[in-house]
Amino acid sequence: MSADAELLNFIYQNSQMGVETLHQLLPMTDNESFKKHLKSQVNEYKQIQEEARKLLNQYGYKEKEIGNFEKIMSYLMIDMKTFVDKSASHMAEMLILGSTRGVIDCIKRLKQYEEEADKDILSLMNRLLKFEEYNLERLKSAL
Repeated sequence: MSADAELLNFIYQNSQMGVETLHQLLPMTDNESFKKHLKSQVNEYKQIQEEARKLLNQYGYKEKEIGNFEKIMSYLMIDMKTFVDKSASHMAEMLILGSTRGVIDCIKRLKQYEEEADKDILSLMNRLLKFEEYNLERLKSAL
């Protein structure tokens, strides 16, 4: 698979996981400020995912959805971690850990493909990276 396709599918799947995770957490919180922030995150992840889909199609690639096993495992992990503690602080901690992993993965892939990937794709990857970094900062206030 080409560098372009790999990066775009990483962006697509990362943003898809963000949307699915946040949709699972949203009904669990009654903290309106936190809920507003989560909804804002969902919207940005959706925009990034849509941009990745457009670029995949533009370059002649098919988007790869997150596998069912990965979705189920993520769903179960979130369920387990929020079973006892559904506080905004606890959910923010979980999301900070996820965004930290996202930052690391983005940086690794940017370095891996910076020489061979298309500049539009690298730009979208940088947008995702900056969004994940922004989330880390915003979520700190909910701890």
